[in-house]
Amino acid sequence: MIRRSQGFLTQLYIATDLIVIQCSFLIAWWLKFESGWIPYEKPLPIQTYTLWSMVYGGIAILSGIVLTLYSPKRKKRFSDEFVKIFQVHLISMFMLLSVMFIFKEVDISRVYLAIYLGFNISLIILYRYALKISLKHFRQKGYNRQFVLIVGAGTLGKRFYNNLRQYPELGYEVVGFLDDNQEWDNADEQNFKPILGKLDNLEDILSQELIDEVVLALPLDAHSKYTNIIVLCEKAGVRTLIIPDFFDYLPARPYFDNFAGMPMINVRDIPLDVAGNRIFKRLFDIVFSLFAIIITSPVMLFVILGVKLTSSGPVIFKQERVGLNRRPFMMFKFRSMNIQPEGAVDTGWTVENDPRRTRFGSFIRSTSLDELPQFFNVLFGHMSVVGPRPERPYFVEQFREAIPKYMVKHHVRPGITGLAQSEGLRGDTSIEDRISHDIFYIENWSILLDVRIILKTIRNGISNKNAY
Repeated sequence: MIRRSQGFLTQLYIATDLIVIQCSFLIAWWLKFESGWIPYEKPLPIQTYTLWSMVYGGIAILSGIVLTLYSPKRKKRFSDEFVKIFQVHLISMFMLLSVMFIFKEVDISRVYLAIYLGFNISLIILYRYALKISLKHFRQKGYNRQFVLIVGAGTLGKRFYNNLRQYPELGYEVVGFLDDNQEWDNADEQNFKPILGKLDNLEDILSQELIDEVVLALPLDAHSKYTNIIVLCEKAGVRTLIIPDFFDYLPARPYFDNFAGMPMINVRDIPLDVAGNRIFKRLFDIVFSLFAIIITSPVMLFVILGVKLTSSGPVIFKQERVGLNRRPFMMFKFRSMNIQPEGAVDTGWTVENDPRRTRFGSFIRSTSLDELPQFFNVLFGHMSVVGPRPERPYFVEQFREAIPKYMVKHHVRPGITGLAQSEGLRGDTSIEDRISHDIFYIENWSILLDVRIILKTIRNGISNKNAY
């Protein structure tokens, strides 16, 4: 049942993508050549454009299959699908241009292709989002259900059951538990599905009940029973998932990796470890920082003049910070404090009414204008637009011992702003809360999350009461 429904959805996505691609072709053709809004020279016949649109459709579907765009999505985040749609269609357009070059088809309008690509990405994202919302709605109503049997009625099995109940939109229903030793008391009978039998009853239950997935939630001392359970599930055509009994000891959402030909559990899933994601984020950083430098250049000129006229010393303040992979770099800021005496070491926090600040420095710190030179750090590759804020080496050494998981933040490039800063956690605020937000960002990164953080920072973070 589970494979049939997934196969149907895969076919539906492929068919709908093909239809949307051809609709995008018609819209792009009309806008470019029929609407009169865009000047153009005499185009090639529409039949030529139709042919290349069909070629593009085939390339996009093949690319989507290779890049797992059509894999099952019930358990996946839409933000992951959003990024993958971008990747598939940018790669497909590049391949289409390559094929057109080989066949010497050089007269296709480049403006048309840009409009065509934009509509393909936009319309596919819109319909897939609408379909995902619709499927969640129907699953909450009880349609398109998939049925789960939990093997293990101990603490792990109960925890999984309670967690699954928090996500009715996933459309999973637990039919019951199997366990050799556990029995429900009156309270458990009211809160959990029944224990249907012992592990030896698994084969009979798989043949009698409609089961799509079996979740193994057994303790480590039951490891020897896994082989037989998996064999029975495979024989019945049922998927098997294993929750490791050391789940509580893993510091983050684990995933399977491959090392020297052996499958291993990687205890921290970092989306930016994927080369495609890193490249995409780096391109976004370069484009955004260039745009920001151009847009804010009059403001930066004003700050330069303000610093020069109100205090002596250099305009730019350089300070060593710890960045990606614990490597040090020099972070740039507009100077907001008086020059320290030679040989003095700065190991203190900036506090409210800090006597080291200049009058103009207080203004640019409270409005975050002192941070603008960091867009040059982004261009140089030291930083990202969004990421955990970098700290000085002295404080890194202090925090790494006092705060669990503090060093995890150095798995990605530090940022001008971050999730914590967009929530107002900057200046004299809890380091633990900031690290919690940083780890959430690292493990749940998406380009949509970056955009949300940037917009929230612009809306809420330009003036901040905690920025001293």
